[in-house]
Amino acid sequence: MPLILASSSPIRRQMLDAAGVGHDAIASAIDEDVIKAVHSEASEMTAELAAEKALSVSRTSPDAWVIGSDSAVTVDGRLFNKPTNREAAAEHLRAFSGRAMQLTSAVALARAGRVDWRHLETVTLHVRPLSEEFIATYLDAEWPEVAYCVGVFRMEGRGAQLFASIEGDYFTILGMPLIPLLGALRERGLLLA
Repeated sequence: MPLILASSSPIRRQMLDAAGVGHDAIASAIDEDVIKAVHSEASEMTAELAAEKALSVSRTSPDAWVIGSDSAVTVDGRLFNKPTNREAAAEHLRAFSGRAMQLTSAVALARAGRVDWRHLETVTLHVRPLSEEFIATYLDAEWPEVAYCVGVFRMEGRGAQLFASIEGDYFTILGMPLIPLLGALRERGLLLA
């Protein structure tokens, strides 16, 4: 049975590839800004975005199972979007410096235009105090790749240097709660039990 990842995210593809999950990838055609405009709560927003991404692709591929996923970052109750430019990225890093970042990732499975399963997890990442020199050097090395990352970091890269400690699941930090997703795929006969 076909499995599609409704995303253009290279890290989500790599996660599925590394876990041995065969899939195709098709980016969803939803307008994320419309959904973001009606939500101020990270968990509600990410859950709806993950479901809508999966539904969007499911409607055009009704025989396939479709995975949708999304992530959001909050610090001190403020919801952050992906930075629009390098200066915005630097401002985000200044806002994160010395604070606890809440990263919420959601994943959903849809088939035939209906969401069949969804899961949401939040992790806490304690950002160490970041100097202006570190922020500049970090962005010299990581920009523009981190422009596509809501927390302005790639944990599989230099982004690990931002944190003093982490509480939660590594895959959720990467952008998709993989272990629960693998269980849901097994339950639906898409992976061997």
